[in-house]
Amino acid sequence: MIDEPAESSTARETSSGDLTTPGSHRKERGAIAAQACDTCRNRKQKCDEQRPKCSTCQRFKLNCNYREPQPTKKDRTLLEILDRIKGLENKLDGLTTRASFSAATYHPMPNHVSTNATSLTMSPGIIDPLSATQFPTADPRSLDSSMSGGDDQYIYASSATQMMGWPVMQHLLEPIKDIVPGLNPATVDQDGPRIVLGIHEHNQRMPLSADGSEGQMKTIGPLAMSAPGGMPVTLDTLTWETMQRLSKAYFDSLNFLFPLVDRRVFTTEIIPSLAPGGFDESVSATIALLVFALGELVISGSHGIPIRLYNGRPSGVKGGTASEPPGLALFNEARKRMGFNLTECSIGNVQIFALAGIYYGACGHNTEQWRMLTSASLAVQALISSKPSELRSPRGDLIRRNFWHIMMMETCVILELSMPTTGLEELERVIGLPDFSESVAQEDYEGNQSTHFQEHFASQIVLRRMMIEFHNTMSQEPATPSPPPADSTPYSSASQLSTKSNATNAATIRNLAQQLDQWRGMLPIPLRWEEDSPGAFPAADPAQEVYHTAVFPQSPTTAAHPPPSPSPSSTHHPSTSTPPLMFTTDLDTPPNLYPFAYDIQVALLRTRYYYAKYLLHRPFLYKALHYPESMTSDDAAGVAACLKAALKWPVTMSPTCTRKRLIPCLYFWTQNVLGVLLVLHLATTDAMLQRIIKGGLCGETWEVDASETVGLYIDWLRDLKAADPAAGFGWEIVRAVYGLESD
Repeated sequence: MIDEPAESSTARETSSGDLTTPGSHRKERGAIAAQACDTCRNRKQKCDEQRPKCSTCQRFKLNCNYREPQPTKKDRTLLEILDRIKGLENKLDGLTTRASFSAATYHPMPNHVSTNATSLTMSPGIIDPLSATQFPTADPRSLDSSMSGGDDQYIYASSATQMMGWPVMQHLLEPIKDIVPGLNPATVDQDGPRIVLGIHEHNQRMPLSADGSEGQMKTIGPLAMSAPGGMPVTLDTLTWETMQRLSKAYFDSLNFLFPLVDRRVFTTEIIPSLAPGGFDESVSATIALLVFALGELVISGSHGIPIRLYNGRPSGVKGGTASEPPGLALFNEARKRMGFNLTECSIGNVQIFALAGIYYGACGHNTEQWRMLTSASLAVQALISSKPSELRSPRGDLIRRNFWHIMMMETCVILELSMPTTGLEELERVIGLPDFSESVAQEDYEGNQSTHFQEHFASQIVLRRMMIEFHNTMSQEPATPSPPPADSTPYSSASQLSTKSNATNAATIRNLAQQLDQWRGMLPIPLRWEEDSPGAFPAADPAQEVYHTAVFPQSPTTAAHPPPSPSPSSTHHPSTSTPPLMFTTDLDTPPNLYPFAYDIQVALLRTRYYYAKYLLHRPFLYKALHYPESMTSDDAAGVAACLKAALKWPVTMSPTCTRKRLIPCLYFWTQNVLGVLLVLHLATTDAMLQRIIKGGLCGETWEVDASETVGLYIDWLRDLKAADPAAGFGWEIVRAVYGLESD
């Protein structure tokens, strides 16, 4: 937590089951040694285990510290994941070479069809849906073996705004440019970062309100008095009991999503140090205020008053208001102290920036989140470079967890904003992988037994690494790219757009998709789910359903509101034979709330997988929209994979979407939701996409699934439009394209 944490003199009770009797056999003395204090352990002498100080430490006047007993885990799933990561990294290292070879030997269709954006699709009248799957197959003899770059019929776009620069998208957006504020189809692909970060809006910095209550009281009035987290906590009202409650709320939720802070150190060292002298300008005091602010955000974000209602449906943004979020008063107190810790080289300095970035992101301040992420990245680089021995210290694993959290957040910046990186990726090989090997608090052990958050975190590290490798492979530019025409317009033909060609082709995509399938196949059993059922429980067999419905201990954040067990009656399935779902598209039914943010953990892992699959196959979509006459059966299958992967992302379903303030990188999902909605609209009008859908390549339930997806994603944008400028921009586009009423 801090650079040089003092040893705790507070004794920690251990269970009687860990003690051995004086008559124990010699082979059982390992249990006795496990309870010895650090001093006796180092001196290799017997410890009498007196509390709070053993007799040896009393005699020599030393600090007596007992290690937290490390529970024994019967399974070794985390270690298996770490082993699989190493094996997968070796495969990924050779991915670029194999992709280049594949690009040189495979070209699906040499024909180059140049078409205007106003006539990119075939007339629906000349297509027979019954023959929709009868696409030509590429003849290997006609492949251009000298081809070493990509095929300009498969354009890779890593972000939604880049995709909006496609000619077909330009044709879709041009008629609505006058009714959507800030929309310029000609430059929307270049203006993406500015739009997503909200820089196109007036400067909307975080309010400096003393208590954060003025706007909230105006909105919800007397109801705030009885709502959980309704009355904002200020520094003056921050009692010992309140600190305990807020810290538990944070550690029982957000720290399971981002394991940035050591709960044991925080509760035994940080909080006790605050009681005598209050909140000074130290690193530990600043971290504590950030943890308390996030704890208040968790409580209000889960059980607080919704900031708005739509047709009687409560918003998924709860607590405070759109401009004055929960925890603002405490966050402002932390901001006042951050300036004193800007240049300190310690893990605490890294944690300050990372925690502040989480708070900014939860409140729709995307520019500030990006800046805090950049600062955290530079801070961890400074720490590792100037103090490499820290990686071998007791804080080493905590440094690794902070490092990989920052790396995963930077991946969102790279893919969706195309912003320059800080160079943190150069340290991947040096930093190593977290293994949660340090002594953990009992609450974290119990939470991991229930949710497997360590396996979730490790699995997302693997997926993050793969996504960057995929992005780098598919973004390779030709050796001598042609400059764009000087007179290019938003209606540039597909042949003109080929100047943006990259190293993407069908063979490359297939190779990358196989890597993604391997990742999914190597997931631990408690994390697996059915491919075509994104809302299903992870249980592999009926016996495991007990794990999901009964073993969750009551979380301190939900003590006043016990989470209901999932059951068929609480999900949107009319048939009693249908197994219960963890996620549902029915947003009007009261949601099941899971302790330890378990639903968010599961939703993030699955949604990132479907997003990766959608992104990988999106070049096939480009070809279908711009070169329909060159489509092959493999291309059609690629388009179907892209469309199916875009459906019903769990992060947008209930119960996860009812706690949006707890979902990381909101802007990332908002932008991709916008892109998918534009794609699904084209799927109802474009002749080639209709041919693929009606041919059954997207499955028999496509119409129902697509309709539910559109409803979910529109609700996502509508719900966030007041709290997030990126969502407000996306909402205006979708409202115009789908002909929705303003509300």
